[in-house]
Amino acid sequence: PLTLEEVRMLVELFYLPYQHGALAQQLLEHFRWLRANSLSVGVPATAPDACGGTRWRGQARSFQRLCARTCRLHSRLVSTAGRALLYDLHPYLWDIRNLLLAASAFVLWLGCQSISAPMLLGRDAEPWARRGGLFGELQALLPVGNSCDLFYHPPPLFPSSQLYLLRPLLPLDKLGDEEGGCSEVSQVLQAQLSHAPPLPGRLLGSFLSLSPEYTFVLEDEDGPCGYAAGALHAEGFLQQRDSSWLPAIRHKYPPELGTGGAALGQEAVLFFHAEPLAVPQPVLRRFPSLVQLGTAPRVLDVGASRSLALCLLSALRANGSRGVFCQVSDSDRQQLSFYSKLG
Repeated sequence: PLTLEEVRMLVELFYLPYQHGALAQQLLEHFRWLRANSLSVGVPATAPDACGGTRWRGQARSFQRLCARTCRLHSRLVSTAGRALLYDLHPYLWDIRNLLLAASAFVLWLGCQSISAPMLLGRDAEPWARRGGLFGELQALLPVGNSCDLFYHPPPLFPSSQLYLLRPLLPLDKLGDEEGGCSEVSQVLQAQLSHAPPLPGRLLGSFLSLSPEYTFVLEDEDGPCGYAAGALHAEGFLQQRDSSWLPAIRHKYPPELGTGGAALGQEAVLFFHAEPLAVPQPVLRRFPSLVQLGTAPRVLDVGASRSLALCLLSALRANGSRGVFCQVSDSDRQQLSFYSKLG
């Protein structure tokens, strides 16, 4: 059964609409402070005011521990609570868990940046787009603007106790062939998210090589199970991809590689040799950033996918993006359904 400490946590998260318990208050205070003082992260360790960066990282670790405790509480509630209590409380705790997954990864992302200017948050969301309580206050601290569709999803009919970790791409993830984006993360995701043979770099290669700072990884107990990748300035990213990255990949994987055997597969190799469609200028002007997301078939909880999107959009918007677009084949029903479910 739930311990007394876990029950206390649950009560503190949903204490009163405009008054929070100790745990919820800590979460809010930590997140507000970390966002307001993110400039100190990029201060070199040898600088006179380097202690600000040390304090920021300590506070970030404390915030991430609080987020992890709340995620574990969600998992424990699903595993141990009676059905009637679970179905009453689960929607609220599920919402908080999803938001904290994104908030924790966003704070980790801030800690990886050399930030030299305040976050550009653009217009605030319309008041009607926010809920009350802890969820609404946390939502207001994530710089996602009016992307309110991402906050309104019904909880799953069958609650899952699966624990997830959402984090930015780490340097170790990129070990291997930088040119092709060959890494353990890339290979595992390729094998799990695509029915095509696992040709390194097909899904994430260009983002790992050209825009690693806007790449996030979702993990469950079995390893990587999802990703979100973005390019802040899509026009420059696409030009660089077509002029340098694609030619190098085509040289490494010539078309005849796919004809001789099933190891790579004709379809997978030809993926790199097809001419990418040009993005119309009006799209680039209105939506300057490119995004790409995906999860493995075993990720049935749309909340985890939503957290991926929230985290990526927060990172892009924090650096001034006004809007995003994604490229999907009109015949790819799986991806069309995935993005539609995200709103």
